[in-house]
Amino acid sequence: MTKLYLAEIVLIEGPDAIAFAQAQFSSNVTALAVGRWQFSAWLDPKGRVKAFFHLARLSDDGLLLLLRGGYAAELVEALKRFIFRSKLTLTALAPRSLSAGSALPLHEALQSDRENLLLGCDTHSLRISTESIGDNAWRLAQLRNGWPWLPPSLLNELVGPALSLHRLHAVEIDKGCYPGQEIVARLHYRGGNKKHLHRIEITSPEHSAACIAGDILLVGANEKIWLLDVIHHDAGVEALAVMNDGVLPAAVDGTIECSDDRTRVRVLETWSA
Repeated sequence: MTKLYLAEIVLIEGPDAIAFAQAQFSSNVTALAVGRWQFSAWLDPKGRVKAFFHLARLSDDGLLLLLRGGYAAELVEALKRFIFRSKLTLTALAPRSLSAGSALPLHEALQSDRENLLLGCDTHSLRISTESIGDNAWRLAQLRNGWPWLPPSLLNELVGPALSLHRLHAVEIDKGCYPGQEIVARLHYRGGNKKHLHRIEITSPEHSAACIAGDILLVGANEKIWLLDVIHHDAGVEALAVMNDGVLPAAVDGTIECSDDRTRVRVLETWSA
């Protein structure tokens, strides 16, 4: 696990910060208490995920977004178009380090200041710091929890159900209008989503070392596996992946052979929307 992910952080502060976030993001921001965090997302009108993040409430009128993929400065520029007359500021901080901290209850947010923070993840905490170097010790636990981290190439590509965002309470059906809400509700009540999130093992040693986040593996002529996060560890290679539903019937004895005839995938866990 050599690649270190950095903390890309956006601050939303001001008297209208909560109302702005409630209108733009897919989670129920007004229900978020100070000192707590929730998963949330910013969707396009077609329900595709433009950004996925931890959303922490630092004060009555202050929010912190820790992006799980993408870049803070780009998100700030995109969000600025929707401020209109709202009284708030959007700030992209310089990237911070991410490292694993001691166990902390899920959704608890502890801050020493507005730039250094602990996010509780149950068995561990995610430490955002301006001082430490950072580590990867948190990544495997979060991958196995099914918490997506989106490579830049897959932003604006996948709808919420494909990433299992309902399971993470990152989208709400009845909180009121927000971008993509109509598509979210339609897919929830009428179905139609044909991609789902899986934890997989890539079992072909020769080729698996070359697999990285953002890769797309082909199965047959048309079916695809999108790799969200890939972790190489002592026991092998694990990844979070979004698959077309048509991929699973191609499995033989639990193993899916990709079209390059070298890469093999075994599904370890599957999450519904």
